[in-house]
Amino acid sequence: MNVVIFVTAANKKEAEKIASVLIEEKLAACVNIIENLHSIFWWQGKVYRLKEALLIVKTRKTLMNKLIKKVKSLHSYAVPEIIALPIVSGDKKYLQWINESTR
Repeated sequence: MNVVIFVTAANKKEAEKIASVLIEEKLAACVNIIENLHSIFWWQGKVYRLKEALLIVKTRKTLMNKLIKKVKSLHSYAVPEIIALPIVSGDKKYLQWINESTR
């Protein structure tokens, strides 16, 4: 099964560093980075409003544990957002490419 993983990062530089490592280590087939994401969230009893970058990661579900460990080792946040959604359908050639790119 393939998944899409969302990871927020403190800024574009951190997002690019994480994305590059995930690609180089074949933990992801593709990572998109969206800059200037406006996030509002609760953290330790306070509401925060921050600009962040969002990574959209395409990979295989079987790589989740390795990917989470790698992201946490590179991330500046104590508890980074790392959530996965299943890809329930898609172009068969694209899904095959994800599998081939992460082997």
